[in-house]
Amino acid sequence: MVQLIVGEKGKGKTKQLLDKVNSQIKDVAGNIVYLDKSTKHMFELNNKVRLIDVSQYMIENSSEFIGFVCGILSQDHDLQQMYFDSFLKIAVLDVADMEKVVGKLSKLSEQFGVDFILSISCDESVLPESLKSMVIISL
Repeated sequence: MVQLIVGEKGKGKTKQLLDKVNSQIKDVAGNIVYLDKSTKHMFELNNKVRLIDVSQYMIENSSEFIGFVCGILSQDHDLQQMYFDSFLKIAVLDVADMEKVVGKLSKLSEQFGVDFILSISCDESVLPESLKSMVIISL
């Protein structure tokens, strides 16, 4: 399953994402990974959550990002949830190309049983129609 937290920059999406990941620790039997553009939120995450600073890996486009996610999936068969903060930045894409990448994440979710929760800096009205049903929080 892919879930989206959407809203303009500065509306509190990261706080919502951090609250969600920290509240899931007790309920999730497998591992949780949190991808971000820096390590700024390291101390706000439960120590059972693996934080990955995507900026360290020279990802230049959305195809490389999907390959990066697949690499993480292939190394951890106990992975149950992945959280992506600043999704458009870490995946190196804009709103217009988001539908294709989210579609690939949906396929990966079904195939490997991993939930993806994405924080996206855009208003819900700008989202493609096919993604609006995935929105769990709109700020």
